[in-house]
Amino acid sequence: MLHSTKISQGKAIFCSRYVKTYKYLVEKEAGFSIIPNLFSDFNSFIALVCRGAVSVTRRKIGQFDPSNGIGLANTSLALFGGNLFALCESDLPYAIKLAPNGDIITIGRHNFEGNLPINMTAHPKIDPDTGEAFAFRYCPIPPFLTYFRIHPNGTKSRDIPIFSMTRPSFIHDFAITKNYIIFPDTQLETNPFGLITSGAPVGYNSRKVPRLGVLPRYATDESKMKWFEVPGFNMIHAINAWEVDDGDTIVVIAPNTMSIEHFLERLDLIRPRIEKVKVDLKKGMVSRYTMSSWNLELASINQACVGKKNKYIYAPIGNPLPKAKGVVKLDVSISEIDQRDCIVATRIFGPNSNEDNGYVVCYMHNESTRESSFIVMDAKSHDLEIVAAVKLPRRVPYGFHGRFVKESDLNTLWKVDGSGLLELGFNLK
Repeated sequence: MLHSTKISQGKAIFCSRYVKTYKYLVEKEAGFSIIPNLFSDFNSFIALVCRGAVSVTRRKIGQFDPSNGIGLANTSLALFGGNLFALCESDLPYAIKLAPNGDIITIGRHNFEGNLPINMTAHPKIDPDTGEAFAFRYCPIPPFLTYFRIHPNGTKSRDIPIFSMTRPSFIHDFAITKNYIIFPDTQLETNPFGLITSGAPVGYNSRKVPRLGVLPRYATDESKMKWFEVPGFNMIHAINAWEVDDGDTIVVIAPNTMSIEHFLERLDLIRPRIEKVKVDLKKGMVSRYTMSSWNLELASINQACVGKKNKYIYAPIGNPLPKAKGVVKLDVSISEIDQRDCIVATRIFGPNSNEDNGYVVCYMHNESTRESSFIVMDAKSHDLEIVAAVKLPRRVPYGFHGRFVKESDLNTLWKVDGSGLLELGFNLK
C-alpha cells in the first residue's frame, strides 16, 4: 500500500491506496491469494511442493499469467523518465500519479516501449544534473547482473550484461558517481535450489569475500569493469558515492550490515553501521573507516547531491530494525584522522544553496499512544526541530522506502495547480 501526505497552505491531505498491480487486481477479483511471493510463501520444502503444485495448476487453468507481472510494487518510489514510479525488484515499475484532490492513481505497468521485458532494481539512481536514471537487475541465472540506463525522455539504453559477476549475488542497491557505477557483491546469494534445501531463495555464503565492482557509467560493455575485494563489507543499501583525487579514487558511504546471515530471518539481530570506503582505482587498494557505531540504516541525503561529495546524512536509529527510536544527522566530512563519531544532531522521539537548508520528513507511529503522525523537521537545526506535524487518521505500518516529491515536479508531469509538499511511502502490505 502506498501512503501520501500533501501539505499546502497550512493544510494537509492524507491518502492511502493499493498500487493496482496485476497481482492485486487478479487477487481482488478472486477474493484470495493466487500469485505466490517467493520471499514468504515457500518457507520449507513441504511449502515449496504444495504451493508450487497449486501455482502450476492455477497457471494452467488460466487463473493468472506470470508474464503480466508477479510483483507488489511496494519497495520504493522514483521520479525519472517523465513518470513517478512505484518499484519492486521482482517486476517492472508501475507508473502512478497524484490527482489534484490528493488521490493516488495507478497508471499501469511500464516497460519503456517494450525495451524492459523483465524486472529492474527498486533503487535506480537519478543524476540531478542530467536527469538520467541508472539501473540494473539481478538474476539467479546468467547473466547474474545486467546494467542499463534510462534517458530523461524515458527511452531505455541497451542492456550491458556483467558476466564477471560469477555467482548469483543478491544486489538490492548500488551507487553512482560522475563517471562510475559501483555494484556490491555481498555474501548474500540468490539460489532457486535454496527453496528446496532451506525454504528461501536467498542464502548466506560464509566462504565468500565481499567485493565492489566499478564500471564506467557510459560503458558499452563490461570490459572496463574492475572488482575490488572488501572483506567484511556487506552493503545492502548505498547512501552516496563520489570521486576524489581527480577521479582516481572513489568514496562510497553506506551501511555495513553486520550479522548479515540473519538478514532475511531476524532483523532484530541486524546492526548496520555506516562506513566510508575508499577505492583507489590506480593502486587497486581499498580502505574503510567507520563513520558511526550507531544502529543506522535506510538513510537519506539531499537528492541534489547524488553522485557528488556531500556533507550531511539523515538516518533513523534502529530500535531494533525495522523499528526506530529517532533520527540523527551525520557529518560525513569529518576526517578519518579525527576518530570521532560523525553524528552532529539527534532527535529522539518520545534544494537551496546550502545542502541542509530544507526539511527531513517521515512517518512515525508511537506504540505507546498508538497514534501515527507525519513529521516535518528542520534539516539545518542542531536538534532536528519539528516544525510541523500532521496527526493521521489511521496507522501507517512500518514499511520500506519513502520519497519526497516537489510540487513543481508534479506540476511538470501532470499540470497540477498549487504549491506544497508531498511525501510518499510504502508499508509492507
